[in-house]
This record gives sequence, C-alpha cells and structure tokens, in this order.
Amino acid sequence: TLAVAIGLAFSANSWAADDTATQTVGYEVQEIALIEVSGSPGALTITAAEPGAAPTPVSDNSTTYDVTNNAGTDSKMITAAINSDMPTGVTLEVELVAPTGATATKQALSSNPANVVTGIDNVSETAKTITYTLSATAAAGKVDSANKTVTFTITNS
Repeated sequence: TLAVAIGLAFSANSWAADDTATQTVGYEVQEIALIEVSGSPGALTITAAEPGAAPTPVSDNSTTYDVTNNAGTDSKMITAAINSDMPTGVTLEVELVAPTGATATKQALSSNPANVVTGIDNVSETAKTITYTLSATAAAGKVDSANKTVTFTITNS
C-alpha cells in the first residue's frame, strides 16, 4: 500500500503544471491618417444683391468632417480641390474648423489642391465644421446650375 501511495504521489507530481507561465506578445501601431466627411451640403444659390454692389455671397455650414492622425506633431495637413475650375467671376471657398493644435485657412477652390488645414498633430476628432461660401461678381452674369466634387486629402506636411 505504501508503494502504491508513493507511486501515485510521484505520478501526480509529474503531471502538475508550474505555477507560472510566460508568453511573448509582439505588437505594433502603424501610422494612421484618415479623413471622412458627413455628406454633401445643400445647393448654394445666389439670389440677391444690394444696388451698386456685387451679388450677395451665400454660405452653408451643414457638413462636418472627422480626422484621425497618429503620425506626430505637425505631421499632416488637409488639402482641398474641385474636379474642374469655377466659371469666370464665380468663387467657391471652403473653410474647415481646425482640429486641436492645427491651423485652418479659408481657401478659394480650384482644380489645384489648396492647403486648408496645416500642422495636424496626433488627434482623433469628430464633427469638425466645414463651411462653403459661394460668391460672384456682376460680370459673371447668370450661371446655370452645376455641381463640383470637392476632394479632401490628408497628406504629409
């Protein structure tokens, strides 16, 4: 009986696990730089002017954008461009509310990308307002309804 008990004890010890175990876990956080817009604004229609003055500009601030960047301080900027230039005498401007630590500049849009937000730090912010302003000179005359596609790009500073 004693031999059986010793045999069982030895057998139990050979199956017992250590009281600690370790693993190595590899990790990495890759660069993330993203922008997303909430949708399209309503149509901008100039309908009035003061006598002797240019037509009254109109604005829309009903859309927003979200931005995420983890590439470092002042590492990114946002540019904006439209798919084709505006008619002569008509200007479409855009202004974005800058995320924390960045700087925004109101820009007239053209087919050449313009810097609208610069100095973007490590941020993750949502619902930043986008404001569009349409203006025209009297010399532009009547301009038929049209659409422009605005492309926002987050890129290296």
